[in-house]
Amino acid sequence: MGVAIRTAGEADRETVVRLLDEAFQDDPVSGWVFPGAEDRRERHPGLMAAFTDIVLEAGRIDVTEDGSACALWLSMPADDHDGDPEDDDGPAQVRAAVDPDNERIELIGRLTAAIHPSGRAHEYLWMIGVAPGRQGEGLGTALIESVLDRCDREGLSAYLEASSARSRTLYERLGFEVAGQVLDLPDGPAMWPMWREPRTGAGS
Repeated sequence: MGVAIRTAGEADRETVVRLLDEAFQDDPVSGWVFPGAEDRRERHPGLMAAFTDIVLEAGRIDVTEDGSACALWLSMPADDHDGDPEDDDGPAQVRAAVDPDNERIELIGRLTAAIHPSGRAHEYLWMIGVAPGRQGEGLGTALIESVLDRCDREGLSAYLEASSARSRTLYERLGFEVAGQVLDLPDGPAMWPMWREPRTGAGS
């Protein structure tokens, strides 16, 4: 039986924020941004809310019909990301809104922007979250494959940053390959930039 997927709207905002918060509480990168467990429980939902609002406005959020998993996507044009990441005030705005004293909130945005490929249009999987009790059921794979199928039909590439070795393995099974230098966060975990070329002849 297939997984029913729909596009989220403003009415789904709290569901998406809760999903992302629960899914990423134990993620290595979230643990680096918020090293203290109590601080992470308090501040992390605000960061997930900021990310959700950005993608609701500028991208697309897919959610399973039962609200157990979601994926945040941005369509990146070919000429995007040519500027200096230091000129982008988005990470600073997120930091100011979530926790002005936490410089890592801004730093993670600037570091990932610096390694983001430019020059070719692509779909960017910013985040994907699955409720902890539903992980391992293939929900995340279904969410990703629904977009990758369209990428293959339209000849579009896809890009993401894997935040753990486990997720990197999953993405490799879906056709992503590590592209460029691995991002080693200062005194923190690694993030793997991954790129997927469209598969020719898909859907024919």
